[in-house]
Amino acid sequence: MNKLKLVLLNNATFIIFIVIFIVFGVLSPRFLAYKSLEIIVVNATFIGVIAVGMTFVLLTGGIDLSVGSTMYFSAAVLGYLINDLGVSIWLGMLVCLLVGLLIGTFNAIMVTRIGMVPFIATLITMVLARGAGMFITRSVPVDYPESLTTLDAINVFGVIPMPILLFALVVCVASVFLRSTQPGRQLYAIGNDPEGGRRAGLNTRRLTAMTYMICGICAALGGIVSIAQLGRVNANFGVGNEFDAIAAAVLGGTSLFGGIGTVFPGTFLGAVMIQMIQSGLVFTRIDLYLQPIIMAAIIFLAVLVDSIRSSFIKKLQRRNITKQTDGAARSGSANG
Repeated sequence: MNKLKLVLLNNATFIIFIVIFIVFGVLSPRFLAYKSLEIIVVNATFIGVIAVGMTFVLLTGGIDLSVGSTMYFSAAVLGYLINDLGVSIWLGMLVCLLVGLLIGTFNAIMVTRIGMVPFIATLITMVLARGAGMFITRSVPVDYPESLTTLDAINVFGVIPMPILLFALVVCVASVFLRSTQPGRQLYAIGNDPEGGRRAGLNTRRLTAMTYMICGICAALGGIVSIAQLGRVNANFGVGNEFDAIAAAVLGGTSLFGGIGTVFPGTFLGAVMIQMIQSGLVFTRIDLYLQPIIMAAIIFLAVLVDSIRSSFIKKLQRRNITKQTDGAARSGSANG
């Protein structure tokens, strides 16, 4: 029975995904059309890219609330470079990614060196980056040239939309890093037991700092993907996207307590699920004012599953420790 419960909890992402897909498919057959599904995945790409970076941070038991503001500030810098200084879009995008890296580094320093709680540290950065972006734009909408916005319309091999290919590439690189490299596996170790990781000789500061830097780069990259889709950035650009990114990661099975989670299929499915729910609510013509409530209920369900899973795993671990202790005691009595 315990094994069955554990299997169900560990595969909750797939179960929720399939149930939501079937429900919306039944309620609105147009939802299942190939073009509709393609649009859902394309629209999920920029949140998906940000959620990949968020997954790295969550694996260490941290959180990054500044990703939405990082998107805005890096996008403002990109707009200033292209429109005011005449910089090429490729150099502008490179600088945009460097801005994301710098913001991630700033978060890393506050968390790992100064010792601030990640929630507070990244909350401060969220306000600072948003303010810096508004200083550059003066809250005036920024338009981008067609050479950048047309990137969204490119189909690689005539079939795969560029945003989907980029999202798939980010997912593949991140997934391979976490599964097949030593630093990636060490992130799970420090997420499960930070003190144990330190005693084992892991450089927890360096590993934790790395996750915030990756998250900053992913936020800037997600901003570029969103710019290519929208073509314009206003003062609300990126607002609330930090919560969508966290929700996508958690819906994908990443634990808010650290040490549990995957980029693929986890975060990938979570990001698609977020967009699938939003699109499904539109297809089924659910009242506009009810949509946020339904979305919040589904995210609450994912967080509840995460909490139940963590408590259940800890309970199993305590039982195993008790059995091992009792077994050792009986063995000692027999030998005595």
